[in-house]
Amino acid sequence: TDPLADDAPLPGASARQAVRRLTRRATVFTGRASRSEAWWVVLLNALVWLGAGALTVVAALIGDAIRPSRSSDLGLSPGPVLGVLIVLALLTLYVLVTLVPLLAVSARRLHDANLPAWWLLLAVVPGLGALALLVLLALPSNPAGARFDRAAAEPAAAVSTA
Repeated sequence: TDPLADDAPLPGASARQAVRRLTRRATVFTGRASRSEAWWVVLLNALVWLGAGALTVVAALIGDAIRPSRSSDLGLSPGPVLGVLIVLALLTLYVLVTLVPLLAVSARRLHDANLPAWWLLLAVVPGLGALALLVLLALPSNPAGARFDRAAAEPAAAVSTA
């Protein structure tokens, strides 16, 4: 069977499989995702952010080398500011493109640990909220999480309409 076609998690997923499932199930909040699926995505996302940080520094340095010591009223040289703004614009575009897929894989990962996706709201709690969410995403799989699969939900829906 095609592991991409069902709601079951894919234990031991490679980075390629994780990204493929992420893109094919970008807006699917039902079903489950294994720890490997979720953590490959988290790792790749972290690498993008680290790369963006490095690119911001490089853009600022190049901009400063091109237009040194010509300051605005705010004391900022326009060269570095322009480079940083370009990187920030690209990073904003990245966030807009990846936000829903990252939320979806996180919701499916929580489902695999038998937790409702509402726990994603921890990320908006200032301070330790995001760290608490990372701990929940690291929980082991729980077979009871199958209740979040579409196949498990369909018979209940059929019974309630009868």
